[in-house]
Amino acid sequence: MNLKEFAKTIGMSQTTVSRALSGYPEVKSETRQRILKLAQEHGYHPNRSAAGLATGRAGAVGIVLREGKSFDPNTTEFLAGLGSRLESRQIDIMIAVVEDREAELAAYQRLAGSKRVDAVIVHTPVIDDERMDFLKKLNMPFVVHGRGEDDGGYPWLDIDNYDAVYRATSYLSDLGHKRIAMINGNNGDVFAEHRDQGYRKALKEHGLPLRTELITFGQFTDDFGYRSMQDFLSQREPPTAVLAGSMMTALGVMRAVRSGGLMLGKDISLIAHDDVFNYINADNMVPTVSTTRSSMRDAGVRIGDILLQLLAGRDLTNHAEVWPVELVLRQSTAPPPHDH
Repeated sequence: MNLKEFAKTIGMSQTTVSRALSGYPEVKSETRQRILKLAQEHGYHPNRSAAGLATGRAGAVGIVLREGKSFDPNTTEFLAGLGSRLESRQIDIMIAVVEDREAELAAYQRLAGSKRVDAVIVHTPVIDDERMDFLKKLNMPFVVHGRGEDDGGYPWLDIDNYDAVYRATSYLSDLGHKRIAMINGNNGDVFAEHRDQGYRKALKEHGLPLRTELITFGQFTDDFGYRSMQDFLSQREPPTAVLAGSMMTALGVMRAVRSGGLMLGKDISLIAHDDVFNYINADNMVPTVSTTRSSMRDAGVRIGDILLQLLAGRDLTNHAEVWPVELVLRQSTAPPPHDH
């Protein structure tokens, strides 16, 4: 069944049907919902190529992932949220996988030249990130997931990484901990820099020295958490508390604590950052883990919202959102042992 036949069958004009299925804002919400429902009932699927020719739209957004760096549970959660939001408007996600930054920029150029996507998502901004200016030169609409520049001329969404770590470090310090370790993300990633700043500020305010031997930067994996924690515990003055940048590194920390014959929540306190995964629940761990919490899936849904507004022609030139992060206290945090 083509568009003409479908429109005739449901007694509506081709223009209205086409615009409703393409997500145009001038079509009333109830009309759009009715047409979507009827399309499902009649088994009608718009011809993407024909729709693209009629509307000048590709009906897809792009995201470029770095091999070995971008593939982790966070990406999966983010894409699940993004996909669920875009699917309601029948917009697809095109994923390109590249090796390095140079290949990423080449992928953007390819996507812009082929007109296969209407916009792209830039993720994990780094210090002095060149991607935003590059995309502006290509006239490619984009949204940044992570901290952008306040008046950078593009929309972005981030969580308050600075405050999350500042509050977690302050809380541990208030409990009496003087040696607080931190397992951070990759050096140079903006979110990791913000976490580092929050950590340093809290230590300074509580009159605690900065011990660089108690800070590691790296990929959020169980292995990195395990090795970092083993290294901390082997020091002459090991930490009595640790901040884990993700639930993945927290798993490694817990393993290292156990294999060192220590008890979490008694000998060592732990606060992890939780992106709210379905398969790693801080409430189900033994002991339950204190966390700073913000849903990566919710962020994906919201980025989808922003993209839809952008494609509908809304001016989001300097749209910036910073989400507050919850501090959830459980059994893994306690005052330090008496001999400390």
